[in-house]
Amino acid sequence: MTAPTLPTTMTDDSAAGFPEVEFGRSSDGFLAARVADTTFAMLPARDGRHYLATGWCIGRPISEWKLSDFHGRSGDLADEAAFRAKVAENAEHQREKRALGRRDIASTANTPWGPSQGATVYAEGVVCHSTAGHGGFHLSAERNRSVHSMLRARGGWYESHD
Repeated sequence: MTAPTLPTTMTDDSAAGFPEVEFGRSSDGFLAARVADTTFAMLPARDGRHYLATGWCIGRPISEWKLSDFHGRSGDLADEAAFRAKVAENAEHQREKRALGRRDIASTANTPWGPSQGATVYAEGVVCHSTAGHGGFHLSAERNRSVHSMLRARGGWYESHD
């Protein structure tokens, strides 16, 4: 199967706004895209099928990307239209998250699940910590007092289950 020809890099006008969506072809010829720091590729699988591969913070132009730049696998793809739909879905998700006003911060807090590897401030006094295992939320003393006494966790730590 030969891939359709498209410019090395193009911006998809249907994805106006932050983050911009960029499509192109890698140095290996596979269809690829960038949405902010998240990168995607439509890679070949068995029997003429394809799968969605993901990467992170590839600073080079799409035309210089290689198969080895991708580390995640996020499901099967039927065709180029399915690839473009997945990329657009991710861009919309990133826009929605940005609209919530959350902000990522560096954190070295000690959590009940181990050292925090990073955190997201959801609101004043509400911080979600990521750890090597999983993580959870920490509420300030003031926020924690607003939790019903039957549900309130001592210290304000609440484990998340994704």
